[in-house]
Amino acid sequence: MRVTQSMLTQNSLQNLQQSNERLGILQEQLSTGKKITKASQDPVIAMSGIRYRGETNQIQQFQRNVGEMKNWMNSTDSALDKSTEALQRVRELTTQAANDTYEEGQRENIAEEVAQLRNHIGDMANTKMNGKYIFNGTNTQTAPVDDNGNTNFGDGEVEMELMDGVKIKANSNPKNTFGNGLFNTLSNLEEDLRDDSKSGEDIGEYLDDVDSHINDMVNERAEVGARQNRVEMIESRLGQQEVTAKEIMSENEDADMAKVIMNLTTQESVHKAALSASARIIQPTLLDFLR
Repeated sequence: MRVTQSMLTQNSLQNLQQSNERLGILQEQLSTGKKITKASQDPVIAMSGIRYRGETNQIQQFQRNVGEMKNWMNSTDSALDKSTEALQRVRELTTQAANDTYEEGQRENIAEEVAQLRNHIGDMANTKMNGKYIFNGTNTQTAPVDDNGNTNFGDGEVEMELMDGVKIKANSNPKNTFGNGLFNTLSNLEEDLRDDSKSGEDIGEYLDDVDSHINDMVNERAEVGARQNRVEMIESRLGQQEVTAKEIMSENEDADMAKVIMNLTTQESVHKAALSASARIIQPTLLDFLR
């Protein structure tokens, strides 16, 4: 086959173009730190990247759910703790008032404190987290205790997905604590404290009920604590999964910078050699001699 000057020139220019493109890719990898910037450069890497990024995003969503779950449970535990403290104070006051030596004015003061403690427990029952009432089942937009002290507790479960297919209850059933006749007990106790006809023995009969409500609070806190422990284990597991997912995603997408620099240096040398060879191949034209 006859090789013409035109063919040599065309091949030389084509090789230079390819060399220049390889230089461009390596320079792009160096500046972006990524193996590819367009899916067309390597569809396999691109599709794998979409899958890995989706997995990472899902893990991060689960981590956000865990954060919300922890806030919900911490708010629940705190409200139950404060309510338990209030009930323990009610027990102290009831024990004091059960003593017949207390005068009318002293029992009136105790009745007033019991009323305030009842209102405080009502405030705890109306605890909100991110604008949601946490002690009213799935009725998170409705206060379970109204301004008049009337109660209407829901018992639906609020669940959150913390891992793929793993849902855990976030809320506490208020009927086990606040809704178990608690406010009636406190209101009746206050009323009897203000009633001079009620003896110390009558007041003392409330101690069993108060103790029962305290136990309800303690038992519910224990149940919440058990779920908190599980959530913390899930949080730790998600953290490990996130690290692994990001490592896999990085291995798939991120360029090996040391290798890129080495390849770029090599390609620059190759490109210079190609330019030099092309300069010799592309001979001067007759017009160049006539100038």
